[in-house]
Amino acid sequence: MIYMSINEDKEREERIYNEIIVDAYDESERAMGWFYYLQDTMRFPFKATCIEKKAISPLRKGEIVEVIGLASEEDCEHDMFVTVSWENRDLAVPLAQLVPVKTDNETRNAVEDWHYWIKRGYEF
Repeated sequence: MIYMSINEDKEREERIYNEIIVDAYDESERAMGWFYYLQDTMRFPFKATCIEKKAISPLRKGEIVEVIGLASEEDCEHDMFVTVSWENRDLAVPLAQLVPVKTDNETRNAVEDWHYWIKRGYEF
């Protein structure tokens, strides 16, 4: 199902299909394509703002956290999760819940790619 709430970005679509999920034939391979793309592209640590409340996460909208890494491959089999420092402990939260505050362009673009994928309604 494709959501029409976000316009198609041909350049981003091309990058996703030709670099991230290229040669991915099933859900597992698409998930791992995203995992390795994000792992190789994002530079940790970076600050991020929570943009929406999610039932599976304790973060509140507007809360700022430090993203310290990508969660494990196993944790990212069905969604992309990042590890954040939160209340003196580390936990994994959905990447779709966060936007970088200050970071390099590559990290920002990688997060935007993931947000685009989600907002378009694409799935693994």
